[in-house]
Amino acid sequence: MSANNKAAVLTLDPWEKLRRHTDARIALGRCGNSLPTARVLEFAFAHASARDAVNIPFDAKALHASLSELGVKSLAISSRAETRQIYLARPDLGRQLAETDAGRLRAEVATPCDVAIVVADGLSSTAIAANAIPFISGLLPHFEKEGLSTGVIVTVRNGRVAIGDEIGALMQARLTLMLIGERPGLSSVDSLGAYITYAPRIGLSDAARNCISNIREAGLKPPLAVAKIMWLIREALKRKLTGVDLKEEQQVALPES
Repeated sequence: MSANNKAAVLTLDPWEKLRRHTDARIALGRCGNSLPTARVLEFAFAHASARDAVNIPFDAKALHASLSELGVKSLAISSRAETRQIYLARPDLGRQLAETDAGRLRAEVATPCDVAIVVADGLSSTAIAANAIPFISGLLPHFEKEGLSTGVIVTVRNGRVAIGDEIGALMQARLTLMLIGERPGLSSVDSLGAYITYAPRIGLSDAARNCISNIREAGLKPPLAVAKIMWLIREALKRKLTGVDLKEEQQVALPES
């Protein structure tokens, strides 16, 4: 082996091989006392993408068009946070329905339902655009097979998780399934969260919910998330509870990489 080849072997970063297995920022290299320009630019892009996920307006029209293609009736409403700036500064307003929209929702409810499906932009409209329809399209056949009624699917602009309690109560639902954009990270700007709450009503705490997090193609893929959520919904309706008293016991096989 030549001296140059020996030097190359000795200087090969053993962390480099691990980069293909994770989105974590490892084996970044260095240029003097700083990071290489490519890595700095990657970080800047990731930071800008995370900010965009929070601030890009929720495209409810596109979501409702996709729901219509699935043959699902939907209703667009808003929280009391009238602007994105208010939403970020006043989390409490994101947990409450706008008064006029509460009236509209009451008018839409004809009969009680088993599961109220609510979709809110949360802190990532990117997550909703990327993952809400794949998740819902995979979920609805299971509902139909098991005879679970859903009623109208409600979308919420500037909504927080707890707003699903008020919506579920107005829809007289046995259980609320809330899909919401999660707080974006520098390696996951499109993460969708799914929360289920039995017997929804205003005033419940997060201890009353179960959550499946990181639903996205690079995380927990929608088909696997659907399997987990369906198990939780079955058990919630059977045991008449959710939250800290309902532990996930299902063994779901992970797909081969």
